[in-house]
Amino acid sequence: MEPVKVIAIEKLPLFQKGDNIGQLIYEAAEKQGTPIQENDVIVVTHVAVAKAEGNIVNLDEVAPSTYAFEIATKVGKDPAMVEVVLRETKEIVRMGPNSLIVETKNGVVCANAGVDRSNVKGDRNVALLPADPDESARSIREEIKKLTGCKVAVLVSDTHGRPLRNGEINVVIGIAGIKPIRDRRGEKDLFGYVLHVKQTCIADELASAAELVIGQASEGIPAAIIRGYPYQPVEIVSAKELTRPKEKDMFRTR
Repeated sequence: MEPVKVIAIEKLPLFQKGDNIGQLIYEAAEKQGTPIQENDVIVVTHVAVAKAEGNIVNLDEVAPSTYAFEIATKVGKDPAMVEVVLRETKEIVRMGPNSLIVETKNGVVCANAGVDRSNVKGDRNVALLPADPDESARSIREEIKKLTGCKVAVLVSDTHGRPLRNGEINVVIGIAGIKPIRDRRGEKDLFGYVLHVKQTCIADELASAAELVIGQASEGIPAAIIRGYPYQPVEIVSAKELTRPKEKDMFRTR
């Protein structure tokens, strides 16, 4: 079996509104001697996508509503930040000290609607999630195919906490070109036992693998290549497939 490699795409510029992410990733990979190949998986952080798509908000330009002030008092957060989160929110799932878990308008369940201060220039600037993360992934994938002739998969990632585990991991919020879940039901284990519930979220596993080289702090590496993983390519796919339906989510408030 071919070894799986995780390759940091280094020396990418700080993304700005209007930048062509696919082209910049292609150029950076070429310059560092790791040109994009057929069936590579490209993982890009949502903050990089937000910058290129212009989804940056200055909190000093936000007027918090009365409701935002109420929520901010309960959770201990900046009212302007809470207002931005509420604008991106479909439903509040849970609240607690310094914790505001919501379902975004795009169906992602996460803290603060994915509104992020890390790796964004300006003390009062925050990055929002892409308006359509799947479309963002598709756009990057199409650009890379145009430039290289290679079919690749693209994952737009975000860092999420988990209800039963300490620490955060990278997960997928936008996807293109790869089947996100490997359904292993019906397969047999080493001793012949037939698997009945095994479904592996390879999309999130690949995103977390990429985080080993993608910088969360001062590294400044917003993208990575994963090479050698034998995924199943697909043309029609959405990261919404990865969100557990509300009626099956045991951790949401009834």
